[in-house]
Amino acid sequence: MKTVEFERPQMQSGTSCVANAWARVPANPGPEEKAALKARIKRLLQEKQAVLVAHYYVDADLQDLAEETGGCVSDSLEMARFGRDHPAKTLVVAGVKFMGETAKILSPDKTILMPDLDATCSLDLGCPADEFAAFCDQHPDRTVVVYANTSAAVKARADWMVTSSIGLQIVEHLHAQGKKILWAPDKHLGGYIQKKTGADMLLWQGSCLVHDEFKGIELELLRKEHPKAKILVHPESPEAVVAQADVVGSTSQLIAAAQSLDADEFIVATDNGILHKMRMAAPGKRFIDAPTAGNSATCKSCAHCPWMAMNGLENLARVLETGANEIHVDPEIGRKAYVCIDRMLDFAAKAKANVRPSGDLAKEQQLFSGVGPA
Repeated sequence: MKTVEFERPQMQSGTSCVANAWARVPANPGPEEKAALKARIKRLLQEKQAVLVAHYYVDADLQDLAEETGGCVSDSLEMARFGRDHPAKTLVVAGVKFMGETAKILSPDKTILMPDLDATCSLDLGCPADEFAAFCDQHPDRTVVVYANTSAAVKARADWMVTSSIGLQIVEHLHAQGKKILWAPDKHLGGYIQKKTGADMLLWQGSCLVHDEFKGIELELLRKEHPKAKILVHPESPEAVVAQADVVGSTSQLIAAAQSLDADEFIVATDNGILHKMRMAAPGKRFIDAPTAGNSATCKSCAHCPWMAMNGLENLARVLETGANEIHVDPEIGRKAYVCIDRMLDFAAKAKANVRPSGDLAKEQQLFSGVGPA
């Protein structure tokens, strides 16, 4: 089967959005101020009967604070599932907006707060709901499968939502049924899954700002400098990078690989916020950022999401004190979006798949048929 590509134009405002995001990144507080902010947040979480959930890509202080206060640090789906199942009535999401929306969809009766409501995602920005709906209308014969990194309105139009940990299995299932797929928004993840499954996939041409900057040629050069290093790659990366991977997988799967593989060095092609958790999981091992398009002002992300970086201790404390930055999802859109999320969860349960990370590398790797030496 061939991949049919939809030529999605570049975001016209992409560069300015990135610049605005970096301009909004909170300053790093000094040691005394940081300690005071952490103590204040811990007190507020107790007073407000709230729980903090954080993504692997946010600041290390926020990750630590989430775990220290009984919250969780995980990928976007597990963040939402944790929040849904936790008895707290208020859930504070340290991440980007689609994560807050997903949490609200799964927990419509809970209050969902975020440190900064303008923290978004290039995949979300690159897939406007109205344009996506028109695209779907042009291809009514296709099953619509969307990645988690999309707005609630886009999910409301989808038949299935997937995460990077189970997307391959779901597309394999649909392909076996003879379904043709309309995929959005990440072209690299979609291309990876299409290559592994042979499914007929029409790809929306979105990409992650961070992962799209990893370069195959520079990675080859870095590997020559570190010939014993294992290469860990998130499938949102370009094909030339994925082709060199020892392990391809979701954030949770890459952490499990870092912990379990018999290697002292790893080159990591995903947002460098994950390195905090990798170093905790595998102390004594060395982790090296995969090369991007450049350094400092010459690259857009330098392997770190500017919108994830907008989450900080100060704005976290502020929303807990004021109740500002609450996530709202239109109830009708939420109900429609819930269907595609619930369908994925039901599939995972029936397939006995691990959407939640198990810590067992062998089991995690089964979720990607191409995992292993490339």
